[in-house]
Amino acid sequence: ATSHPIPLLHHHCLSALPANGGAAPHRRLSSTESSTAQPVIGQDSVEVLGQSFPRDDFTNVTPKILAKVGCNLHNQPHHPLWLIKERIKAHFYSSYIGRWGNPLFSVHDNLSPVVTVEQNFDSLLIPPDHPSRKRGDNYYLNRKMMLRAHTSAHQRELVRSGLDAFLLAGDVYRRDEIDASHYPVFHQIEGVRLFSNHELFSQVQNGEELSLFESGSRRTPQKQETHTLEAVKLLEFNLKQTLTRLITHLFGADVEVRWVDCYFPFTHPSFEMEVRFQGDWMEVLGCGVMEQELLNSAGVGNKLGWAFGLGLERLAMILYDIPDIRLFWSQDERFLRQFRVQDVHQAVHFQPLSKYPPLHNDISFWLPQNRESFTENDFYELVRSIGGDLVEKVSLVDEFTHPKTGRRSQCYRIIYRHMERTLTQQEVRLVHEQIESAAETELGVQGRY
Repeated sequence: ATSHPIPLLHHHCLSALPANGGAAPHRRLSSTESSTAQPVIGQDSVEVLGQSFPRDDFTNVTPKILAKVGCNLHNQPHHPLWLIKERIKAHFYSSYIGRWGNPLFSVHDNLSPVVTVEQNFDSLLIPPDHPSRKRGDNYYLNRKMMLRAHTSAHQRELVRSGLDAFLLAGDVYRRDEIDASHYPVFHQIEGVRLFSNHELFSQVQNGEELSLFESGSRRTPQKQETHTLEAVKLLEFNLKQTLTRLITHLFGADVEVRWVDCYFPFTHPSFEMEVRFQGDWMEVLGCGVMEQELLNSAGVGNKLGWAFGLGLERLAMILYDIPDIRLFWSQDERFLRQFRVQDVHQAVHFQPLSKYPPLHNDISFWLPQNRESFTENDFYELVRSIGGDLVEKVSLVDEFTHPKTGRRSQCYRIIYRHMERTLTQQEVRLVHEQIESAAETELGVQGRY
């Protein structure tokens, strides 16, 4: 994974990719086909979702990534990601009812993934020099616009619009390593809930004597400067109870859960939840007490809030035992039909598709003299833009520094495997040669092959 957490409560989140879904008969939906015009990367501009953005020195989106924008797997009926989103939605709708008998949480799953850099980072108090902003880790349309790296990019605008409790789901985009659990497009769902003084303390005896805020205090590992310890402990209890109920609803009553303290720029204190799955502890979500400065900037400085975020792919891979993240983009009927259930709460026992044999090819090259100009993510991105979903994994297998010249060389192993048929060495060799020549022309490396 990338070497640093990237915002909202899910730096880990699983990676993910087009599929159709929906009741039979099935119309094949190509990855570039969506309700809007096809994305185009021109010489001076990038067109996506019917809008045009001027290019500049920060532009680094690729046609393969833009082709995924608008696929919205989380909204395609009977897709496994849709299934999990609907189960989470149904749980919140039935468990949390407002005063007038309607659901407390509103759901937002159609917000555009094209956001401003300010929305994606500044609105969440992520400092200008934070490593998660790096061009190598994100897909920028230009210096001001990008594909969101997390759904939290919309948090402030939704809070500002007057919402006190909401779920937010969508596709997010990050440049990352290539393996069975990382994909440059994946899907997240997050939740936010705000409390006024009365809402938080109404269940407590003599609660009217308690307050959310205190002045003259300092930040400790347990709380922020302006919060009272009573308020934070009550909020933390409510958050953990809410999430434990959700995970129990998804995994069953006997699921084992544990909490781990962690750090996010936009919550304090912050926690990760891990569940015991097949004998191992797996992290499934991040959460915490929202930074008060974030609420103040959204015009609700009189309230306290919690937020959580989780990756839909990671949950689906655990729940349904899906072995490879590329499957979420598969058009293979053998995959898709397994998730066509009458009722979203029906258990699905995924039957793995037959696994076709892998082919691996190595590529080694001298790095450019100016080492700053080359990052591993650049190479992964290049492999992905040429090899697409034929590439199962890329790993660095060897590094060498020449004793006399000081030049560095790297060797990567690329594993190719088609999800639906056997590949021939001949067709893989063609793709591999394209990667070799593109690495030289685009990344400035010198091949050793």
